[in-house]
Amino acid sequence: MDIDAVQGYSNAAPTEARILCCQCGVPIAPNPAAMCVNCIKLNTDITEGIPREGVVNFCRDCERYLMPPTQWVKAELESRELLALCLRKIKGLNKVRLIDAKFKWTEPHSRRIKVILVIQKEAFTSTILQQAFEVEFTVGYQQCPDCAKTFTHHTWKACVQIRQKVQHKRTFIYLEQLILKHSAHRDAMNIQEAKDGLNFYFVNRNQAIKMVDFLQTVVPVQAKSSEELVSGDRKNGTANFKYTYSVELIPICKDDLICLPKQTAKALSNIPQLVLANKVSNSVHFVDPVSLATADLPNAVYWRQPFKSLADVKDMVEFTVLDVEVTGETRGKYVLADVEVVRSTLTGADQTWIVRSHLGGILQPGDTVLGYHLGVTNLNDAIFDSLPQDKVPEVILVKKSYANRRRKQKARNWKLKSLTKAEHADEEDTPTAKKGSKRGANATGGNDKVDQAKFEADYEQFLRDLEEDEELRHTVNLYRDPEAEARRQQQQAEADAMTDAGGDDEEAPEIGIDELLDEFDDMNIDG
Repeated sequence: MDIDAVQGYSNAAPTEARILCCQCGVPIAPNPAAMCVNCIKLNTDITEGIPREGVVNFCRDCERYLMPPTQWVKAELESRELLALCLRKIKGLNKVRLIDAKFKWTEPHSRRIKVILVIQKEAFTSTILQQAFEVEFTVGYQQCPDCAKTFTHHTWKACVQIRQKVQHKRTFIYLEQLILKHSAHRDAMNIQEAKDGLNFYFVNRNQAIKMVDFLQTVVPVQAKSSEELVSGDRKNGTANFKYTYSVELIPICKDDLICLPKQTAKALSNIPQLVLANKVSNSVHFVDPVSLATADLPNAVYWRQPFKSLADVKDMVEFTVLDVEVTGETRGKYVLADVEVVRSTLTGADQTWIVRSHLGGILQPGDTVLGYHLGVTNLNDAIFDSLPQDKVPEVILVKKSYANRRRKQKARNWKLKSLTKAEHADEEDTPTAKKGSKRGANATGGNDKVDQAKFEADYEQFLRDLEEDEELRHTVNLYRDPEAEARRQQQQAEADAMTDAGGDDEEAPEIGIDELLDEFDDMNIDG
């Protein structure tokens, strides 16, 4: 008789074997440790051998952390880079499995960094434990080797010498603003004023080469390099060099009058030889005020046959517009017109000139305009002397002038940043701290007051160029000036009095507040 056929009989479910925990006596499933989970946690510490405290070295000068053994890295608080650095400082993590790691918030000024780790480890055979614990790091201050060199003489490795040999420095001031905007100076250990330019000192050669490459992309320059042997080891075949890169800016500035060599003029689509430089970027842009012809002179082409300006801004004189007759020909923002002008400071006979100019779109009768009076200017240039006299105009108009600007020095609501520069010193005794600055003329070894006055005049002219040229100011950073309102109120009484005495003139261009940036406390730059 089949036992399964007996009514009311069923097979009993198999029961799991249970044992008692050897520590607390709680029934548990058999395991190699013969202990329950709680007792295993109490008696086994899988974090043994992992330190709970550590030290992270931080350089306060460059704000970098030491990545063992010798690398210094930039890392923000609670960033992935800082977490990776902290994990590398913890010994014993290679013996466990890291599951999770995260920061625990601490006060930024507490000099403490807390990291919570979750790890797994096989405590017994087929028994894996997971445990979370906290590691606290103390931020210790240590000066990195690069910053230590900045406070020691004879430590620079490479130097970039930027020079422009012209009477006025508007192109150089523009280059300074480009360097600030693109932070091309951030690797420099020191910036020093020198005659006709600046010196940038770097701790390694690659940083200097990077600086030279940047300069070649923003302005026309010619770079030369040299090296000096400092020390050498014949036995090991090693040597220590100092590298110097000489960078010369093109000696042409905006609004300069240029007399091109004949071969260069033919290469530039046969443009007339007598032209104006209306823009200096990575190439020089020329415009012929008589025919509106334009041309771009590449950097490489210029240095194959270099030439200088025929006349610059200091040779300009002021004319008053009597009549404007537009011819109808236009090219971009330029409008060709016949303009009748007279010298604003003319004494004696009232001589007038009818000038073909590219400023027909912005000139009106009664306006004042700056230009070159070639008929009375003594120009010493062989190329200019070879030009036929019938092709040389007596007057060339350059740009519109605003007479009210002389009487009303309205406070600007914006300002520019400037590089922090140390005073000039001998290269072998170079001051390497970047904290001293001198805002003004380059050191020339001459009369400081005269140099300062020339620099301030060039700087003021550059600020006016920014106000008048929208395309130019888009390439630099302009910042709001919080002190502008106070200066404006202080000058308001004088400005009103001068306006009443001088009559109404067309307002000079101003920069809108929507084009300005908020000022922040950046490193190594002054307002």
